[in-house]
Amino acid sequence: MPVTQWDGRPPWDGRPERFRPPPGVVLLVPVILSLLVQVPAAIGIAVWFDVGWPEGLGMLALAVIGPLALLGSRRYPGPTVAVVSAAALADLLTGPDIGPPYIALAFAIVLAVVRGAVAWAVVSVVVAWVAAIALGAVIGLHWHPFRIAITTVLLAGCFGIGAFLRVRRERAAEWRAEAARRRQTAEERERVRIARELHDVIGHALSQINVQASVGLHLMDRDPEQARTALAAVKETSKTALEEVRSVLGVIRNEGDAPLAPQAELAELPRLVAGVRSPGFEAEFVDRLDGAVPGRAAQFAAYRIAQEALTNVVRHARATSAVVAVERLGDELMITIDDDGSGMGDQGVDGAAEGSGILGMRERAALLGGAVEVGPSPRGGTRVTARLPWGATS
Repeated sequence: MPVTQWDGRPPWDGRPERFRPPPGVVLLVPVILSLLVQVPAAIGIAVWFDVGWPEGLGMLALAVIGPLALLGSRRYPGPTVAVVSAAALADLLTGPDIGPPYIALAFAIVLAVVRGAVAWAVVSVVVAWVAAIALGAVIGLHWHPFRIAITTVLLAGCFGIGAFLRVRRERAAEWRAEAARRRQTAEERERVRIARELHDVIGHALSQINVQASVGLHLMDRDPEQARTALAAVKETSKTALEEVRSVLGVIRNEGDAPLAPQAELAELPRLVAGVRSPGFEAEFVDRLDGAVPGRAAQFAAYRIAQEALTNVVRHARATSAVVAVERLGDELMITIDDDGSGMGDQGVDGAAEGSGILGMRERAALLGGAVEVGPSPRGGTRVTARLPWGATS
């Protein structure tokens, strides 16, 4: 089943991230809408009914107070809805019973619920609505029961809209948090991968340089030609190691021409095996693939496993020979490394001798769904057997 790359945004939000308006701009929308509706209506009603300057200015002030109070809803959503509810109550009881509703109250309710001030919103609106009905009856305002019911339903609808937007907001925050966790996990995996590559490349190279340099020093006087061959091997090994280290570090520096991983494939195995040969130690490569080529990820893992196994042989096995064999068994690539050294000794396969190298080989294979087994070899030393999915590509 194909995996869709997720960019961290909720699936119901199709807007590109760069086109999302900042929170301050979003908050200005209800303020401006409330002013555009309430202020012209207050002025028009005052002029139409000729209420006089004092009452007209009071109507205008109430029309402005509610919308401007919404500016504080981002930091103080609770007190804001209380102030707007009081302004809506005063507007309802003092002005002419005509004109558009006090829509700033609807915005205040929605913003308060979205920001978690539900208790403030419920108490403020219920108190203001009960006070409006009670005081309206005292001062002689008579409202039809249908109007009261409709207003109650509309206020409840504002709470519903606020709850819906709050849930949507929480879901978006969860998606963003999950995206951040995935990015962090991916970065940690990449750091581990780069550390493993550096361990394999540098560890193998230094082991070979140490062995070949020791051989060169030992044969410098007795056999200058063999010493020269050992020093040439040191030069070639160090050159190859530097190239692979640059390749790995190029990924960290984001160099455009750096490959995503060192170019280690099965075709490089003969060179790897030849590089570990030295006087007193022979290495042989046996290719039973008959030209078949596995997936790139399988090739890369097989190369690194062989490299680590040969490094362990050179460092610890005190062997005189090793054989690296690759073959295909069904849907698996199998690579076997045998040596005639001291083996695992009394520590056993899973004992202290199983250090970070063997653990790293097993991790590489496990990442592709394969496995690595370490045990005694028919040659008298240790056998490392890796089974990898043949078609693994990533």
